[in-house]
Amino acid sequence: MPEVVNTEQAQAWNGPEGAHWARHQDRWNAVNEGFDEPLLDAAGVTGDHRVLDLGCGSGQTTRLAALRASRGSALGLDLSAPMLAEARSRAEREGITNVSFAQGDAQVHPFETDAFDTAISRYGVMFFADPVAAFRNVGRALRPGGRLAFVCPAEATLNGWVTAMASLRGLLPLGDFGRPGLPGMFSLSAPDRIRDVLTTAGFTGVAVDRAQAHGTWGHGAEDAAEFLLGTGPGRHLMEQADATARARARRTLTEHLRDHVVADGTVRLRSTSWLVTADRPAGPSDRP
Repeated sequence: MPEVVNTEQAQAWNGPEGAHWARHQDRWNAVNEGFDEPLLDAAGVTGDHRVLDLGCGSGQTTRLAALRASRGSALGLDLSAPMLAEARSRAEREGITNVSFAQGDAQVHPFETDAFDTAISRYGVMFFADPVAAFRNVGRALRPGGRLAFVCPAEATLNGWVTAMASLRGLLPLGDFGRPGLPGMFSLSAPDRIRDVLTTAGFTGVAVDRAQAHGTWGHGAEDAAEFLLGTGPGRHLMEQADATARARARRTLTEHLRDHVVADGTVRLRSTSWLVTADRPAGPSDRP
């Protein structure tokens, strides 16, 4: 893999976390798919665009972007070898030929200058060790006037999966779970921080809009509870508890999720995010 400075995240996404996401990609897409079309609309992906997908994971948004940019192309970048293998496999099975994937760290990846019309990300930009450096590097990869669009979580308390896990406080050592931190899921949960990071990185016209969607987390409360407890945060918390506490946590989480079972038997939880857009300045003298 090319140079990586975000070594802690690289270890996580090439270990159990990356393997879990690759194995359960259909589930993660069902959780997050409500943001796909709004993201691509905000990015303005069309016809002959060259699209960069940051933190592409197993490539759902990359493939969707490639289908929109039917005369252009889409490149997905991610740290995780397991997820990229899944992304390549799915693109091949789906017969999408204008898409490619690369393993790398967006903070230092040697992008070709002015190579892309737009850069997108669905929940892939919160884990940068140095977000200003990462977005500055992405800005160089965009053509003058190019568009950046991404989705990242808003406040933890407005996300149903977080409040579900919070029901386990007192049973599992939640500590600072769900609080903003760098890098981490909620590192960009404050709009002012998003604006500051992007402006410092050289972007203009920064807009931060609230977006909500309900995702499917499982088929029944028991299934959804096992899925949540099998994610990285869930595994980490369960590993710190004894057998009795783990059993109580499963029961408690299952009961909490029963309130979110809908008519078709699936568990639906609300996700609240920021849909962020920004532009690389059009003038070459304004390059960051």
